[in-house]
Amino acid sequence: MQMTYDAMMRFADEWIAAWNRRDVDAVLAHFADDAQFVSPIARAVVGHSVLRNKQELAGYWRAGLERITTLAFQLDHAVWDERRRELIVVYEANLNGERKRACEIMRFDAAGRQIAGEALYGAIL
Repeated sequence: MQMTYDAMMRFADEWIAAWNRRDVDAVLAHFADDAQFVSPIARAVVGHSVLRNKQELAGYWRAGLERITTLAFQLDHAVWDERRRELIVVYEANLNGERKRACEIMRFDAAGRQIAGEALYGAIL
């Protein structure tokens, strides 16, 4: 994956669109097999907040989607730090009718695979 500013802004748009389609495979496509991900919601879904590989992440997201009838993400903005190879996506998440601010921090390796991530959730709107 090319990691220019414009490419990463397109990536943020595509990431939002994949979630809105509930397409876990598309969201996972750019992850390295040994990627780690932290989510405060994962603990309630799979029993732990730190997911240590792509397979655990897939299990968490698929189980989580079974609990969600309404899912709509709206991109607010994204920030790309080329030196750190880190993309921050700020968005509004509507999950089962509850709207809240959210942020995903995504870190990539030199080959463009996501190697780390963290989901942060903020105020209910």
